[in-house]
Amino acid sequence: MIPFENSWPYDIVMGDIYVQQCPYCHASNVLLPLKPKELVLIREGKKKLLVFPCCNTSMTVIDNDSDYLLSSRPVRN
Repeated sequence: MIPFENSWPYDIVMGDIYVQQCPYCHASNVLLPLKPKELVLIREGKKKLLVFPCCNTSMTVIDNDSDYLLSSRPVRN
């Protein structure tokens, strides 16, 4: 079972991936430096270091589904 505290929701809008709020600095509508084709590679087992452009904080994405990114460490309080 995937721990909920390690997941963060995302949206794909016209080929760009956004999060409604940064889990670290709480900036809103953050465009991630990630493309939908990279999500497929992550689902297949490749890890991705994701750096949030708003605060330069990083998280390692180890898996994803159609709604959530799964981090290697907790991103929720």
